[in-house]
Amino acid sequence: MPHDTPPSGATLAEKILARAAGLDRVRPGDVVVVRVDLAMAHDSSGPRRWRPHLEALGVGLWDPSRVVIVSDHYVPAVDAESAAILAGTRAFVRDYGVQHFFDMRGICHAVLPEHGLLRSGMMLAGGDSHTPHAGAFGVYAAGFGATDMVGIVVTGETWTIVPATLRVELTGRSGQGVAAKDIMLRLCRDLGMDNAFMAIEYAGAAVEAMPMAERMVLSNMAAELGGETGLIAPDHTTLAHIRAHGGTVDDAEALAWRSDADAVFGRQHVLDVSGLGPQVAAPHSPANTDGVEAHAGTRIDQAYIGACVGAKLEDLQMAAQVLAGRRVAAGTRLLVAPATTAITAAAAADGTLATLTAAGAILLPSGCGACAGMGAGLLADGETCISSTNRNFKGRMGHAGASVYLASAWTVAASAVTGKITDPRDMLANARVAA
Repeated sequence: MPHDTPPSGATLAEKILARAAGLDRVRPGDVVVVRVDLAMAHDSSGPRRWRPHLEALGVGLWDPSRVVIVSDHYVPAVDAESAAILAGTRAFVRDYGVQHFFDMRGICHAVLPEHGLLRSGMMLAGGDSHTPHAGAFGVYAAGFGATDMVGIVVTGETWTIVPATLRVELTGRSGQGVAAKDIMLRLCRDLGMDNAFMAIEYAGAAVEAMPMAERMVLSNMAAELGGETGLIAPDHTTLAHIRAHGGTVDDAEALAWRSDADAVFGRQHVLDVSGLGPQVAAPHSPANTDGVEAHAGTRIDQAYIGACVGAKLEDLQMAAQVLAGRRVAAGTRLLVAPATTAITAAAAADGTLATLTAAGAILLPSGCGACAGMGAGLLADGETCISSTNRNFKGRMGHAGASVYLASAWTVAASAVTGKITDPRDMLANARVAA
């Protein structure tokens, strides 16, 4: 699409969409048709929605090697309907030759990077709103509805409006008891949840200091900000993660995927994380965030460590730091659902699970579970939960009369020990080394 004015520097989002569209340059507001490098869906959003359309059209998948299916919502089956959905998912994979199928291996967003399937500069279409999780690798990863996904898996293409970019610069160094989850909750408060038609790009010293697992929290929760996607430019930390998980990467090519120095951003926001303490989001929105002290003392029935952003190995280790030598309060239940089976194995190998269970935590299967209002861990009317998940909308984790507070795994674990919302910093200052 020609432009009358000389091009200025391009943002990372614009560069990836231009490549996917086969154009030299795109600008915010352009409507483009893009080629998809990878299409992903789970057992709820994919096969059971796609098959009727594919059969009616008499077509197959455009490229079964570029389609990823993950069973994570209805696992393990808790009733006959769930079992039927899973059986249908497995049959679809066989019938249509899907080459990347991860059955009961964990949450889709965590599974993709765990198996080295992401490359910087990719266009990823996913049948889930938290698909931007992959953007931590410099991937343009966006969620699409089931009807759009049918078109994508049949043609390998879709259309999109090129978004303007909201650049979020995180400066300073996080203090004790402050994780990427705390930063994102604060950003939900500061930026609101209606940043529609924006790509959220995270940068700055605080981002560069984060391991990939924490960076994925930032990109994932671009969905809570209302953004189209969340992006972080790749660096050597990114490349090392890809290689460590079986992927191949060309350093020079990968590192070129970044916003130009003279790129034009739609908006910019700076947050110095140095003075940020643990954050808690009150019901029923991630934007209802304040420092933990604003909610300290609120009684809880349940503490939940789960979800794609809240049950990484690092999260389980955070909880173990707090729980070592301590016990979950009487009358309070602490449920832990590791994001993937590989994380469960790693936490067993390093002693983290032993510390959690010795403290009274109950281990649940890997999957979306209570975060998505499915499986074990749902809340009853009037119950209160503090959770490491990414959403706390009314009815999200069970009964609409339940209350869900959001926090980091550190804060969730500390609250489980006292039976009420608690600042984790005192416990961390006096923490024993987990076995």
